[in-house]
Amino acid sequence: MNDFIKEKKGFATSGWIVLIIILGLGVVLLVSHFKFSNSELDYVRSMGTVGVVCFIIFILLAPGLVVLQPNQTKVLLFFGHYVGTIKTHGLRWTIPFFTKRTVSTKIRNFETTKSKVNDNQGNPIQVAGIIVWRIVDTAKALFEVNDCTHFVHVQSEAALRNLVMKFPYDSPDDSIISLITHTEEISELLKEEVQSRLNMAGVEIIETRISHLAYAAEIAVSMLKRQQASAIIDARKKIVDGAVGMVESALTTIEAKDLAVFNPDRKAQLVSNLLVVLCSEQSVQPTIETNIS
Repeated sequence: MNDFIKEKKGFATSGWIVLIIILGLGVVLLVSHFKFSNSELDYVRSMGTVGVVCFIIFILLAPGLVVLQPNQTKVLLFFGHYVGTIKTHGLRWTIPFFTKRTVSTKIRNFETTKSKVNDNQGNPIQVAGIIVWRIVDTAKALFEVNDCTHFVHVQSEAALRNLVMKFPYDSPDDSIISLITHTEEISELLKEEVQSRLNMAGVEIIETRISHLAYAAEIAVSMLKRQQASAIIDARKKIVDGAVGMVESALTTIEAKDLAVFNPDRKAQLVSNLLVVLCSEQSVQPTIETNIS
């Protein structure tokens, strides 16, 4: 297992105190310059020495001042060695000999490119997703990967493709997770898949969701016909189930109220006629049987 560099707190103190010291040194330099022009030689030499010392201190202190905005950090390096990260925003001061690199921890998002992937049934589909992320470990983001943003984009697309291959685009069984019907579950699984790939880069995935999902162009028409056929079959099944229940209820009511007595042949004929009436999509013309003597 790789030993990743972990973020740690870098040395930094309030920059306002150091700024006041620097301003004070600036005043001393001005006084020294004024005395250098208007005083006797011995006094001039002593003030000149003070001025030089103040100037050197000024040169050493000033580079240590850093200004941090909210959600902005400074990663500190000392001759290539990572020594810590400053996260407190405002005016800060650190050791001037440290090399400082800025890393943003703001929330970012992007949409993956539309990719053609086969679902677990072999159907080619087009898919794209939206990834919302931010850096939470500046050391990993800066030193463990070459380009953190590019790494997030590539790994997110790979995770999305891998997830899509595990599930069907659609399923008639609600108990089976499909891409089109179980969006919340798929989004959560996608978040876990992407997060597992980006832990090494110090990245936190805040939200993921599929933004585009459709059959590929070469099978879109065929799959649309298939969906229409499935919908028609499901509708017919419900109609027939309802019609059978209505016929059963009608026969039970007629026999319970002694409205008529049917022999098996007449009952079969009545059931057939009622099913035709209830299941037909067209208006039924009634036929009245009469006996003319």
